[in-house]
Amino acid sequence: MIRTGRHRRHRAPHGDRRETVLLSPVILTVLITGLAFATPREIAFSRLLPAAPALAAALWPVLPTIVLGGFCLLAMIGLSLVYSDLGTPYTAAAIVAVTLAAAYASHLRLEREEMLFQVRLVADAAQKVLLRPLPRRIQDVDIESLYLAAQEQARIGGDFYEVVDTPYGVRLLIGDVRGKGLSAVGAASAVINCFRENAYDQPDLKGIIHRLEASIGRYSVAILDPDQPEHFATALIAEIPYDGGQVRILNCGHPPPLLVQDGQIRVVEPTTPSPPLNLASLLGDDYNVDTVAFASGDQMLLYTDGVTETRDRAGRFFPLPDWMRQLGPTPPRELLDRLHQDLLHYSAGRLDDDIAAVAVRCRHAGAQEHSE
Repeated sequence: MIRTGRHRRHRAPHGDRRETVLLSPVILTVLITGLAFATPREIAFSRLLPAAPALAAALWPVLPTIVLGGFCLLAMIGLSLVYSDLGTPYTAAAIVAVTLAAAYASHLRLEREEMLFQVRLVADAAQKVLLRPLPRRIQDVDIESLYLAAQEQARIGGDFYEVVDTPYGVRLLIGDVRGKGLSAVGAASAVINCFRENAYDQPDLKGIIHRLEASIGRYSVAILDPDQPEHFATALIAEIPYDGGQVRILNCGHPPPLLVQDGQIRVVEPTTPSPPLNLASLLGDDYNVDTVAFASGDQMLLYTDGVTETRDRAGRFFPLPDWMRQLGPTPPRELLDRLHQDLLHYSAGRLDDDIAAVAVRCRHAGAQEHSE
């Protein structure tokens, strides 16, 4: 579930505002013409008529812009029949010149909008490959995901997640490549593709991490980026065996997940820290796997640091554990929807970093066959 990090308002008022904006060149034309007829000649509101087609260039296609310019020209001619000495030739010439320039500007704007649309189509396709929709349920595990882009124009970034159904159980990956731009996207793609391939074959989580470490290392060597010669990423892998009762977690420098058990919130800190990906050569490759109870009804939230590093106006970080305690037991989809809403409210509608989150829940025995 990929969303923008901007605060969305109700659709009806937004649609009304859009219609008003689109009609603003007409409103401006009528207003100027009415004032020109209703006020003394000395005020000369008619000299403002070229502003209408200039405004239309930013909102309308070429032909309607030219039509509006023609209407302004006719209005100026009509005013000259009522009032003399308005400087009609000069104002009419200005209307014609501005209308032609506005038509050309409108043409260029439409070309750029079409180009941007095509770029967004490519970005959306890349996003679906990088962060493809997750299954909402694998056997007895409910799964929901959320991705918030910090900017409305953004489609892809360095945050990533994946869930796969393997012979060893449900395996989950969430991580965050340090850095920005296309190089961070490429590093995230290398990690995700490596996980998708090796999660099915490696019998233990340490084997997967070694493969991910090698993959991002090869990517850093292959991609020459003077601004960021090396890439590293925090990552967390979780494995929920099908026989149930527990979850295995390997945390490589990533924010610790939150575990909900019997209404209690627990921060699952690693007993021994493991190095982030591509830093094993500096910090050692001693990876630690923690095993935590995960029974029917338990729920776990995996997230990137964009969640906990969201700030309010006073610069305070979002208190995720306390927020979950106040929220209480909540189904995964509703949990992420509330998280989305409250993060935007906490940050006054603006996010400074991309956010990825995955909520998983072990279903109660005999639970209904639909997801909330």
